[in-house]
Amino acid sequence: MRDGSEAEAGAALLSWYDRQARVMPWRVGPAERAAGVRPDPYHVWLSEVMLQQTTVAAVRDYFRRFTARWPGVADLAAAEDGDVMAEWAGLGYYARARNLLKCARAVAAAGGQFPATAEGLRALPGIGPYTAAAVAAIAFDEPAVVVDGNVERVVARLWAIETPMPAAKPELVDKAGRLTPKLRPGDHAQAMMDLGATICTPRNPACALCPVNAFCAAKAQGIAAELPRKSPKPEKPTRFGLAYVALAPDGGVLLERRPEKGLLGGMLGFPGSDWAETDPAPCPPLAADWTALSHEVRHTFTHFHLRLRVFIAQTEGEGFTPRQEFSPAALPTVMRKVWDLAEAGAQAGALPPHPRDI
Repeated sequence: MRDGSEAEAGAALLSWYDRQARVMPWRVGPAERAAGVRPDPYHVWLSEVMLQQTTVAAVRDYFRRFTARWPGVADLAAAEDGDVMAEWAGLGYYARARNLLKCARAVAAAGGQFPATAEGLRALPGIGPYTAAAVAAIAFDEPAVVVDGNVERVVARLWAIETPMPAAKPELVDKAGRLTPKLRPGDHAQAMMDLGATICTPRNPACALCPVNAFCAAKAQGIAAELPRKSPKPEKPTRFGLAYVALAPDGGVLLERRPEKGLLGGMLGFPGSDWAETDPAPCPPLAADWTALSHEVRHTFTHFHLRLRVFIAQTEGEGFTPRQEFSPAALPTVMRKVWDLAEAGAQAGALPPHPRDI
């Protein structure tokens, strides 16, 4: 993009957005905004937190369930931690759910209103630069510079920035700032996101359909599909662990809530070992006739691969969750995988009989 053409490109982008904006349950569309409807800051904030590292398709139903159960920030602030974590199960990156509660409670304690500026929003628990800018722009029309992965890609192509990521980030933020208008900054931010999600996609960008293709330096050079360039990623290490699924004769399940800090913090799961770079020593939660299943659970987190050996037993003891109160859907994904494997193993006859049944 040549210097000085930012306003013209921005106008073309907003014109396209007015016609093609995606319909989302948390979004106030351009026609509604033109009619004076204002976005709900609670909805904007909740959706932005949910959308981090997750797709729009995955978030829609979660957002609807959350807002049906907790219609406002005060309702969420008053919720039980376990209830919120259970509703979040499956979205991943569970620290977001813990920070969600902390932020909701901070807002409620301050009178129930979100700050109207990115600077004020940054002071809330769990809100970083991107989320603060997105909420400030979309909900309060502050001309904050909103830069997510979609925006980075669009900007890298518009200016043909060939510096690999993440070193290119400062330049991408600077260029995105040049493109951000003082009028309709929220619609501009959402237009950039929509453009990156639907047309300026990571692979095979639909340049012929792009509303700003006349301004795109990467298209002119024939390198749009190659940008943004990325530095090689280090290979993810593999960690190993053990998981123990104890089943009572009446169907009860032995569960534990993980510590608040750390991976899957505050979530329900099955007792087990730490996850280490070598095979851990056995650490059953109680004495029982444990059977190792022939298959293992494999799961990938952001920074490592995980392999879990799963053991099952039929036994009794304190702290079992009654079967009617146990919902596999409330477990994080890796623990659901453990449950599915254990359940399949039990049905296949891998579960030894309870001693009193012999």
